[in-house]
Amino acid sequence: MTSQDKPTDHDPRAGESEQRPAAVPDGRPAEVSDGRPAVVDKPDWRHRRIEVEIGAVAHGGHCVARHEGRVVFVRHALPGELAVVLVTDDTGGSFCRGDAVEVLRPSADRVEPPCPFSGPGLCGGCDWQHASWDAQRELKAAVVEEQLQRLANVRRSVVVEELPGGPDGWRTRMRMAVGPERRAGFRGHRRHSVVVVDECVIAAPGALDEAVRREWAVGGELSITRDAGGQVHVTESGKPQPRNGRRAVPGRPIRRRGSGTAVELAAERTWRLDAEGFWQVHPAAADTLASVVRDWAGGEPGQLAWDLYGGVGLFASVLAGQVGPTGRVVVVESSHRAVQDGVANLSDLAQVEFRRGKVEDVLSSPDFVDQVPDVVVLDPPRKGAGKVVVGEIARRSPARVVYVACDPAALARDVATFAELGYQLAELRAFDAFPMTHHVECVALLVPRT
Repeated sequence: MTSQDKPTDHDPRAGESEQRPAAVPDGRPAEVSDGRPAVVDKPDWRHRRIEVEIGAVAHGGHCVARHEGRVVFVRHALPGELAVVLVTDDTGGSFCRGDAVEVLRPSADRVEPPCPFSGPGLCGGCDWQHASWDAQRELKAAVVEEQLQRLANVRRSVVVEELPGGPDGWRTRMRMAVGPERRAGFRGHRRHSVVVVDECVIAAPGALDEAVRREWAVGGELSITRDAGGQVHVTESGKPQPRNGRRAVPGRPIRRRGSGTAVELAAERTWRLDAEGFWQVHPAAADTLASVVRDWAGGEPGQLAWDLYGGVGLFASVLAGQVGPTGRVVVVESSHRAVQDGVANLSDLAQVEFRRGKVEDVLSSPDFVDQVPDVVVLDPPRKGAGKVVVGEIARRSPARVVYVACDPAALARDVATFAELGYQLAELRAFDAFPMTHHVECVALLVPRT
């Protein structure tokens, strides 16, 4: 299922209570007799049940409610509902988090979740199983619109397009955790605890057969891939162990099923890559995104194109067809294994070259300083490209920038940075590449402002 935010073992609420100045009616901190600000305990609503009106959807798979002057981020609710919310997380600030445990006035978009492991306190992988599929896409569109308007000052109507195959059985890549019963499952939302499962409605057919059938080492993790040929690859990693005072890392991975080499089909090519390496999890996503890149990149024979955060070179293969044998495509990718796989997969395209390293480091390196690409495609991780990379792109003034994004907030921040540097958002498409979850894939075309 989708990756979760994992809280640290340290709880800031433990030990001495955190305090802050109390406010008086005019907004100034109250004072005690010696002139120092008075302090009061921060609120802690954990385990409290509150009745709230559910407001608009927010980025991250929850809706916004308000109670006694505080914001409450609510999962398992829909806009317009009246619900009883159990507060699950509260660090005492201006907001807290909770689950809708009782819906007093349901939305017309509410449906019964198809998965028995979906709901408050259960699996944290899916966010919107309680919403109709049409409503899910509308919620995601609203989030993309809000992020663009708030972070980039861009007003644009967004339609989230569905991909072939429906909302179930699409997820081809998953990570599972092993609980104390030696059974595999998924972690709860913002929790370390493991919810043991015997099925997953969004998993590709047959993907979990091996994982849920047998026992595993307690505390370990499983990496599961079902490739385009239907082959399932399972790798088990031992319980993470701390090393030299650093963050705990998983034990040595052991292949339990499959060859470890996934075969995928996209952009009119067959790809062979590390089963644990990055590839789109929806079976139709890679080809769909490659098609949009082909339509918007507009590369011409003899031109220079960049494919940043390029992975194994999916988009580079498209760009290579546009710039032809007299052109040049440079792929920048930090993963050693992805570069190896990319070189092998695109060995027939002499105009494609790979450069391994962090994108921000490579673009500022001496041998890249004078490169002036005509077209740039970038597919950054969830945090986005950031100001440094956007600046390196914009200062070279490419005619077209195609930005593939898995996080609308990061996309909006980078669009704002591009705007500061003379670019404007010309086109935008959004795809429901992760049904039942809050995640949405976007592709944006940025061009110099005229």
